[in-house]
Amino acid sequence: MATSVRDVDGAIAWREAGEGDVVLFLHGLGGSRIAWEPQIDTLSDRWRCVAWDMPGYGESSPVSPFTFEAIADAAVKLLDRLGVESAHLCGLSFGGHHALHTTLRHPYRVRSLVLANTSAAFGGDGTDPDEWRRQRTAPLDAGLTLADIADEVISSIAAPGFRGVERSRTAAAMGRIPEEGFRAACELLPGHDVRHRLGEIAAPTLVMVGDLDEETPPAYAAELADGIPNSQLEVIPGAGHLSPAEAPDVFNQLVGEFLGSLPGVRP
Repeated sequence: MATSVRDVDGAIAWREAGEGDVVLFLHGLGGSRIAWEPQIDTLSDRWRCVAWDMPGYGESSPVSPFTFEAIADAAVKLLDRLGVESAHLCGLSFGGHHALHTTLRHPYRVRSLVLANTSAAFGGDGTDPDEWRRQRTAPLDAGLTLADIADEVISSIAAPGFRGVERSRTAAAMGRIPEEGFRAACELLPGHDVRHRLGEIAAPTLVMVGDLDEETPPAYAAELADGIPNSQLEVIPGAGHLSPAEAPDVFNQLVGEFLGSLPGVRP
């Protein structure tokens, strides 16, 4: 790493390491800032890597109303705190939604996009939003915590064989989520739909997906890549929905090659 990792608290809490252009990592529904450790550890040799706790998650304060627009504004306020005009955004799943909404709301603050295991809209396979919410909050209604259910959730979305330190770190990241923040996120997520606006995105974009991802399958990634003008699609063999943790070496190589290929990017 270019510098040691440090955590910064405040209205928005984040973890960062490295120097150079900022790469802002946006975690998924079941994540928090520590989930991006494999990326911070490797990519901070070339870039200033910043991973946030989304508003209402980890140690970050909630925002009200809790909307995609408010979260996009919070991401831009973090860039202000970091002292940078623009950044590269890397979002996983729900974090990919936030990367898309931030780019559409604040296009001049986004230099490029990495969209991992995400989608242009909720429910492309016909999923009922109320049933989706019920399934994710039922364990909490029964008195369990997010730490209690983390292992089961990971097993349901990762490819078979995902184990070891990165699985443990993924579970720990989920265990940091406040229940209220998770419930708010579950309420918001099904409202995501930017299909009609993909053509407006001018930022260079890398779309990635695991070939075994059943949550946001390769067809969803292809829809993003087809709709965003300056984009490329990469499919990661053997990975499920958590590709940054399941296949960190491949994921980091693809991100590094993408960022390194952009004109004017300072390593």
